[in-house]
Amino acid sequence: MSAAADQKKDTRAGNYFISNYPPFSFWSDDQNKQVEEIYNQQAKEGVPLGLYHHLPFCRKRCHFCYFRVYTDKSANDIKNYLDSTLVELEMMARKPLIEGRKPHFIYFGGGTPSYLSAKQLAHLTDQMKSILPWDAAEEVAFECEPGTLNPRKLSAIKDIGVTRLSLGIENFDDHILEINGRAHRSKEVGRAYERAQAEGFDQINIDLIAGMIEETEENWQRNIEKTIELAPDSVTIYQMEIPYNTTIYREMKDTGKLIAPVADWQTKRRWVREAFAALESAGYTVGSGYTAVKDPSKSKFIYRDALWGGADLLGLGVASFSHAAGVHYQNLTEIDDYTAVIKAGEMPTKRSFRTTEEQRMIREFILRMKLGRVDAGHFGSKYGVDVLARWEDELNELTEEGLLTVVGKDIVLERDGLLCVDNILHDFFLPEHRTNKLV
Repeated sequence: MSAAADQKKDTRAGNYFISNYPPFSFWSDDQNKQVEEIYNQQAKEGVPLGLYHHLPFCRKRCHFCYFRVYTDKSANDIKNYLDSTLVELEMMARKPLIEGRKPHFIYFGGGTPSYLSAKQLAHLTDQMKSILPWDAAEEVAFECEPGTLNPRKLSAIKDIGVTRLSLGIENFDDHILEINGRAHRSKEVGRAYERAQAEGFDQINIDLIAGMIEETEENWQRNIEKTIELAPDSVTIYQMEIPYNTTIYREMKDTGKLIAPVADWQTKRRWVREAFAALESAGYTVGSGYTAVKDPSKSKFIYRDALWGGADLLGLGVASFSHAAGVHYQNLTEIDDYTAVIKAGEMPTKRSFRTTEEQRMIREFILRMKLGRVDAGHFGSKYGVDVLARWEDELNELTEEGLLTVVGKDIVLERDGLLCVDNILHDFFLPEHRTNKLV
């Protein structure tokens, strides 16, 4: 590696998660008419359909949370919201783009989906299935906060058809959980995990975050050891981010201390590297920049893989994101605005972006890079693009930095590249999209 390449590698600070392309900052509300237009078209043959339901309710707001969540809603508020999402689903299911299709995958995200009661979950999902049947779904994924789970709740989650249960543990230390604003504690983690195992879910995933406030070397090593002891089907590890709309960022701004009170990026990457190495020694396989799975033949994440491969995704609820026939859009981001528009019988679109064929190709390419290996031949077959030739200079530079290698038709990320993958993806953006404004 040259000295210049080595220096550039060291300056790749930051690793903010990239979930789409073009960046959200390029979406606008003056393009929203196109969302209704696209739903009046027939679906392209062979494109899978996914369903996402946003449940924005939590017991507490974590200090690092940047999602649309509410901690002050009454039971009646929640009922009205859930009813609104069902009206939205019924309205969208009648559109030509959706009518007659069945979801290939379903995802309940939040917020905290497990905040709902067993009765609320059963009613919501029974109604959803009556509008858009799930019998062809290969995966139903569901996010949980450990402290909201009891035997009855877990049985209800299993009964509605959930196949992939994801526990947002984040850390096993009570002090770290408390100071970061998490609602649950370590004893609740143990009980929830045991109960989930007893229910016999097809897959149990646990989430961890590297670099939380007051995280230490010793604490991180204990997290790794405890994870291996639990032996979940899959482990997802995120590197702590401090976006502008988090409690931590606001406190930094108010106090004038603009350095985040968490581990730096180099430390977070090293901690994830250490976790991956320990998990591999325990028999796991690293499957992306964030995940390790016990058995790759059994542990899938269809929501991620299908969405990154260009599937249509119908997002329900406040602030949810959708991808429909090449058009990205997001719903209104305030719950009262969302429910009012639904009541008026209108689509609750806030902002959108119609992608070109080239942008869709770039989107799929950069998202597949996050899996650690890209088959260049796939892009020749699907888009008629030789990605090895198109990005020859970028790939050569990243190879010189020691972040990836090209093996035949495969682009393979080295472990260093995988740990900072969200950073290097910017190298493949179109020039007009290379900006720090990602929200």
